[in-house]
Amino acid sequence: MPINKDKIAKRQEIKEHNPDFERPESWRYVRLQTGWRKPKGIDHHQRKQWSRGRPGLVKVGFGGPKDARGLHPSGFTDNLVYNLDDLAKLDPKKDGVRLGHSVGTRKRKEIVTKAVEQKFKIFNARVSASGSKS
Repeated sequence: MPINKDKIAKRQEIKEHNPDFERPESWRYVRLQTGWRKPKGIDHHQRKQWSRGRPGLVKVGFGGPKDARGLHPSGFTDNLVYNLDDLAKLDPKKDGVRLGHSVGTRKRKEIVTKAVEQKFKIFNARVSASGSKS
């Protein structure tokens, strides 16, 4: 059962009314990815909004609700954990755990076993049950 379902639903509802921001000219050139990049040129048509058919620019007003920011799609808050002390500061009822990139396998296993004991939601465990490397 996901928590914060109402906050996630509100964020989704607001997102539906926002435009799909696409990188300018990405529809024209195959070499450009579609992820958003702000137009920076001095005469760029989209930055200056010269013609009405151009997609809008990303602005502060398009943000989601403040109380839903930083929530994982499961409804838990997303928290980076590097050691057991970081884990002790969190609440398993509302906080999710994402293990830091630089955490090694040995410490990762310790954190995962402790997190499973305390019934935390783990977003990127990456540890097999047998403990063998693959």
